[in-house]
Amino acid sequence: MRNKNFIIIMTVIVSALCLYYLSFSYVAGTVQKDAEAYGTDAQGNVDLAKKQSYLDSVWKEPVYNFLGAEYTYQEVKENELGLGLDLRGGMHVVLEVSPVEIIKSLSGNSKDPNFLKALARAQELQKNSQEKFTTLFAEAYREVDPNGRLSRIFSNTANRGKISYESSNADVIKVIDQEVEDAIERSFNILRTRIDKFGVNQPNIQRLKGSGRIQIELPGIDNPDRVRKLLQGMANLEFWEVWTPEEFSPYFGQLDAHLSQQEKAGNLNLGTTASKKAPADTASQTTVQDAASDDVLAQAAATPDSGAVASADKPKADSAAGLDSLAMNQSSVLSRLFTQMPGGIGASTRDTARINDIFARPDVRAIFPPNMKFLWGVKPLVGENRQEFVEFYAIKKGRDGKAPMTGEAVNDARQDFDQNGRPEINMTMTPAGAKRWAKLTGDNVGRQVAIVLDNYVYSAPVVQGEITGGNSSISGNFEIEEAKDLANILKAGKMPAPTRIVEEAIVGPSLGQEAISQGLLSTLAGLLVVVIFMIAYYRTGGFIANLALVFNVFFILGILAQFNAALTLPGIAGIVLTLGMAVDANVLIFERMREEAAKGLSLRDVINKGYEKAFTTILDANATTFLAGFILYYFGSGPVKGFAITMMLGIVTSFFTSVYISRLLIERNFNRAGKLSFSSSFTDKMFANVKFDVMKWKKASYAFSLSIIAFGLIAMAIKGPNLGIDFKGGRSYIVQFDDAVPASDVRGALLDNFEEEGTEVKTFGASNRLKVITSYLADDESTTADDQVKTALLQGLDEYKNLNPEILSSSKVGATMADDIQKTALISLVLALAGIFIYVMFRFSNWQFSLGGVVALLHDALMIIAIFAILDLFGISYEMDQIFIAAVLTIVGFSINDTVVIFDRVREYMNDNPRLHVREIINPALINTFSRTIITSFTVFMVVLVLFIFGGEILRGFSLAMMIGILFGVYSSLFIAAPIVVDTMKKKPEPTPAPAKPVAQTHKA
Repeated sequence: MRNKNFIIIMTVIVSALCLYYLSFSYVAGTVQKDAEAYGTDAQGNVDLAKKQSYLDSVWKEPVYNFLGAEYTYQEVKENELGLGLDLRGGMHVVLEVSPVEIIKSLSGNSKDPNFLKALARAQELQKNSQEKFTTLFAEAYREVDPNGRLSRIFSNTANRGKISYESSNADVIKVIDQEVEDAIERSFNILRTRIDKFGVNQPNIQRLKGSGRIQIELPGIDNPDRVRKLLQGMANLEFWEVWTPEEFSPYFGQLDAHLSQQEKAGNLNLGTTASKKAPADTASQTTVQDAASDDVLAQAAATPDSGAVASADKPKADSAAGLDSLAMNQSSVLSRLFTQMPGGIGASTRDTARINDIFARPDVRAIFPPNMKFLWGVKPLVGENRQEFVEFYAIKKGRDGKAPMTGEAVNDARQDFDQNGRPEINMTMTPAGAKRWAKLTGDNVGRQVAIVLDNYVYSAPVVQGEITGGNSSISGNFEIEEAKDLANILKAGKMPAPTRIVEEAIVGPSLGQEAISQGLLSTLAGLLVVVIFMIAYYRTGGFIANLALVFNVFFILGILAQFNAALTLPGIAGIVLTLGMAVDANVLIFERMREEAAKGLSLRDVINKGYEKAFTTILDANATTFLAGFILYYFGSGPVKGFAITMMLGIVTSFFTSVYISRLLIERNFNRAGKLSFSSSFTDKMFANVKFDVMKWKKASYAFSLSIIAFGLIAMAIKGPNLGIDFKGGRSYIVQFDDAVPASDVRGALLDNFEEEGTEVKTFGASNRLKVITSYLADDESTTADDQVKTALLQGLDEYKNLNPEILSSSKVGATMADDIQKTALISLVLALAGIFIYVMFRFSNWQFSLGGVVALLHDALMIIAIFAILDLFGISYEMDQIFIAAVLTIVGFSINDTVVIFDRVREYMNDNPRLHVREIINPALINTFSRTIITSFTVFMVVLVLFIFGGEILRGFSLAMMIGILFGVYSSLFIAAPIVVDTMKKKPEPTPAPAKPVAQTHKA
């Protein structure tokens, strides 16, 4: 074996990394057990509040030491192998930023009739198009007013410098495109900050490529209404005056004395607070100046930006007991909570919750004047020992309690560079805003003005002089990305960019725990099936293949942990499926070995030849399956993405373990024992006398396939496709009762409340659990409609209140989202077929092979759809949803895997016998790969059968589609793909008689 040492080194490195990253999951589990033990009383009851209190107390504390590096519980949780919402419970949301409102705002809310018609027309076009909304708007405007000029609508004060009266329509659309993109990015940043401050463990937020949508996953959420308000609320940008430390420190002296008394009286327990090693002065100075002048502003202190604001009503108190005492008197209460920072005071992020509780107390609020409130800086700074600190700002409220200026005053903000090439932010105000800005800066010369979004201070630059004209620049030691982010924040209040929820899923923790149990059981059962079969069939070789399989699963989990990917229920399905598909490479290798052994070669040559001859076939087979997985990942979302990631990762790791690690193990076993068994007398005879002629059965096969597909299409026409809400839109709920309830009775009870709209009710996994799907108010994606549908559901279930109906989970897919999912599903299927066609043609240099393979794949996909429709006609109903499409595309990858193995043997025989026509080669090639086809398909089928039985209701449709696909995948490889290659390949002219190499008739792979 070449590069043996390299393979060993790689295996050791990858194993070490996997162990390192999986160790975080072990430590996290240990801390969870400790928390549960802490919260459990003598009777064995768990106090959840007490358990959570323990976890909160260690959140910022070191709990893991690895080779001298300490990790806090927060860092451990961030690095552990996370669980998806379907396993853990929580909330999945897809938000869409409305481009319509952005375009209206840019137009100054124009009432131009052609403009309004074009907007309405673009919204109609969007329902059946994947194009950007701005492109559709341009097309619609040309349709409504062919000679119209958009510059007449968009040339206004707000767009000065970007759009002029002479701008072309293309220029206007370009500006609109940029503004929409900025609004999406701005919404993304705002939502990310809100979620970070929401306190959710391991949240996931990402932009969905090619759309104005943002996907958010929040594990463990138990208050969906609060989340909806949080995500859909408009950004609240404000500009506030700031109290100087000298002005508010006397109040802190009074607070310190008061808290000391409370602590002595036993009314205050601070516990252990963080070490006060604040970050050093980074000399990061932020100033704001008139962009039209050379006046330089006063320098701010360190990051976060700090400065001073004038204050009336200065309290009479000893300043020695104020801010400075925090640094000098280490025994004071406040010194244990706050720390000196270069620009004022701050606190460790570990202590912010404790400080918030203290400042919320009525007795504490009474110490401070009514026009003083406190806000935290948004961006933490890292001090010694990787502790994080945030600035604490004293904000001065106006007489009415409102900010002197809000985001509506900002016309535009953008990242630029100053004369020295350093990043800065240029900000322009509206005419009315320029007046307010001049007053605010004029009143605060030499003091700070805080830029606040959603009650967090993003920056607080110091003003040197009054800024008139409305043009300002904010400069400092910004990174480019920081300057861009601040510019986006300043634009947050300028333009309405409302978000709406177009897809939502809520999974209760009990359902998640059940999914964990089902996933673990199905994985172990699937692994057991593979282990038993491989040992029984291949003896010692099978045992070694099983060791490689264990490495495979270990690598999958370890690499998922390294990339901070979450393990989902479909992801577990991907692992289970990988167990079956990983066997394929070993089967190919062992069958090749048996072929070479039959030629009388030495055992060492048998091992070498077996791996060498199987390598190309394994590579081609895995590449085609990986291609299908990549397309699934690119176009899928949510659970489909999780499945695709695991499947692609499993293909890569199974290739490495099956081809390289198994060879290391086999050679080591051979060198040690001097022998190796990979068959038995029984298995040697199993496929020895297989004989068939596929061309003889081709017409019958074509007729059988066409009749099944036609029957399925007729069944679908009669009853309609059983589409899940992914494809048709609507809302679904999983409802559990104390006892079994007939689904038909519940449907009858709900119809009146759902105003006779389409409603399905069916048993879901257990006789006392139902899934309710309704299209009632499906076109209304508002939270009001969500509440209305849920209220209607609860009213309909009221007659079953003695059975305590409980909603375990819910999901919503908006009409536009459902339309897009349908299109992406179709596109992904077409692209998978096209990609495989090109790959096979490239590898085999014959379009006939590509045609045969793709027709067989299309046949398999149609067979699955047809049989689902036939089953539905006879009352066995399974939804066609995103998971179903994942199954179809997986079968596309698996089926071409089988077909490529056959084609590879056909190509080998054609090269060895160039004078023979493919018709004379096809049968021997099929017979010699028959054992591999049956063994691999049988193994994968058994694994998927285990998934069907133990995987739970969510994966039942997926596993049924897989089982159908495996059966027909074998059938199509033999009786569809092969005959098509023969029928489309031209017959060669009669060759000059010459002896041809004999084609072996023994079983081979």
